[in-house]
Amino acid sequence: MKAEPAAQARLLDLQELDTALQRLDHRLRSLPEIVEAARLKERVDAIDAELITAQTRASDIERHQRKAEADVDQVRSRADRDTKRLESGQITNAKELQNLQSEIASLGRRQAELEEVVLEVMEEAESVNSDVTRLTGEREEAVAKFTEVTARRDTAAAEIQWDRTRVTQDRERVSADIPADLLALYDKLRSQYDGVAAAPLRYGRCNGCKLALSTVELNEIRATAADEVVRCEDCRRILVRTEESGLNAPVAE
Repeated sequence: MKAEPAAQARLLDLQELDTALQRLDHRLRSLPEIVEAARLKERVDAIDAELITAQTRASDIERHQRKAEADVDQVRSRADRDTKRLESGQITNAKELQNLQSEIASLGRRQAELEEVVLEVMEEAESVNSDVTRLTGEREEAVAKFTEVTARRDTAAAEIQWDRTRVTQDRERVSADIPADLLALYDKLRSQYDGVAAAPLRYGRCNGCKLALSTVELNEIRATAADEVVRCEDCRRILVRTEESGLNAPVAE
């Protein structure tokens, strides 16, 4: 493949811009706020799960408490009616009177048992409601932190994206100076070699793989026309000749 030396030199400018884009993409992926936001999101989700469980439990206990209190009221009401009947003096039959007194006593014991249940339920409700209050506070704090971290993440990402847009525009301008076939080769190699497709030959060394070229390889490049695109024999990247290539003086084999 042939290309004017100036076009080959532009590959180094293009490579520099593509490397800058890679660094920006790495910065974007590596933002500490991304990890922190994900951690806080997991924390909020975990609290939400606990809170739903606590709220459901509180609702169940509230229904249980209402039923227990209703049972107490029902027993108390029945005991009050029986007591009024007993105190009215209308019951004169000794057996019926004994039965009524026994029932009042039984209702008293039942009321005491139900009132004990109500107290236990109220204590349980207090504990669960305390959990709901605590979890609600923790959730509000976690959500506030998540919101703040997300805002910082988005701001940092926007700044990186602005830099990326600027570099991309520069890349488009540089790409326009490179022949289509050379640009296609460059893009193909870039996808194959970790984003680095073109490297300068400096002081007899390929800056792509960092290996020194042999005397034979340097002499072959020296004998190659300036418009001939050369490749590194080791890493196969495009080698761009520069004033620092070390090709000015012949090298004996």
